[in-house]
Amino acid sequence: MPKENNKNTTEEIKVEDPKKKKPLKKGFISGTGRRKTATASVFLWQSKGDFIVNDKPIKEYFPSEVDQLEWVRPFHSVGIAHPEAKFSASIKVAGSGKTGQLGAVMHGISRALAKISEENQIALRKDGLLTRDSRMVERKKYFLHKARKRPQYSKR
Repeated sequence: MPKENNKNTTEEIKVEDPKKKKPLKKGFISGTGRRKTATASVFLWQSKGDFIVNDKPIKEYFPSEVDQLEWVRPFHSVGIAHPEAKFSASIKVAGSGKTGQLGAVMHGISRALAKISEENQIALRKDGLLTRDSRMVERKKYFLHKARKRPQYSKR
């Protein structure tokens, strides 16, 4: 005699298909950037606003002048001098260090801008901003001190 107090046997359990993509909210363009072990998810809106990286303004997250010039490079190659006047962005970045994260943010912004128009993609490709920098840290091998540094050789 089966027990009837188990309600899960009679009800259908809904399982979402993992391959089915969820529709994106309208109004933003997304791009994923990677550098070393850093990954950046960039959500770009075509409205005036702030660039927020991990809940901080981008000028606070990347404070140096060199970094300020670097993350704006994709916009300059497209022909936008002041990105804050035309765009706003929400960026989540994780992994690696600040330099790797900056490279990932630049790559993500470039990918998002390339989705806007074909002209942008051509300009960004020409400047090399859509190409992922595949250089990674080489792994350490056994018997060696580091990836390639060997122990000192002693003949006697």
